[in-house]
Amino acid sequence: MEHDRPQSLESSLSAGLAELGLPIDRSGALAELSRLVARWAERINLTAHRSPEAVARRLVLDALALGAALPVVLPPGTLADLGSGAGFPGLPLAILWPTCHITMVDARLRKHHFQRTAIRALDLPNARAVRGRAESLDAAPHQIVVAQAMAQPAQVLQWMRRWATPDGWLVVPQSDSAPSIAAPADVRFEAIRRYQVPLGGPARSLWLGRPA
Repeated sequence: MEHDRPQSLESSLSAGLAELGLPIDRSGALAELSRLVARWAERINLTAHRSPEAVARRLVLDALALGAALPVVLPPGTLADLGSGAGFPGLPLAILWPTCHITMVDARLRKHHFQRTAIRALDLPNARAVRGRAESLDAAPHQIVVAQAMAQPAQVLQWMRRWATPDGWLVVPQSDSAPSIAAPADVRFEAIRRYQVPLGGPARSLWLGRPA
């Protein structure tokens, strides 16, 4: 049962944070997020991960590893998480970076409702949840724009471009063996940055671009 091993959950998160070189004092709030996601996942199709430990390893630490791999001085000032789903990577990054203003965008009502609930439950004044399609909403400029598994990457980059500041970064998380992305004319490819999810997690990569 999820309530039987609270120390194990926090210990795993602390170990993952330490492996990433991040402060471990956020492990308690990250464990609370993991439990909240697992509780909701039992009732609605929030995520395929049903236990707090699985959420922590497969979603929370994955999000934190992505954040640590970003090509900017951390924490950034603003970050947009498009197609955020259950709030990843947005919610863990909002916990890790209380001074970073994070916008999570998702069109699905239940996932948007969960994001709003999590923001209240975890007391995250630096996070906000916006319901709608990223390509249709009025876009506010952000320093970092992250999107994953929304549509074909070239199409997603055109949507992301609207959400980025002129000197911002467009970030597409991928598996380490993902094919290259053909950038549209208004996006300039910068680099592929590879990283590892801690505690034996998968190898990942970030496709990095900037507004042209």
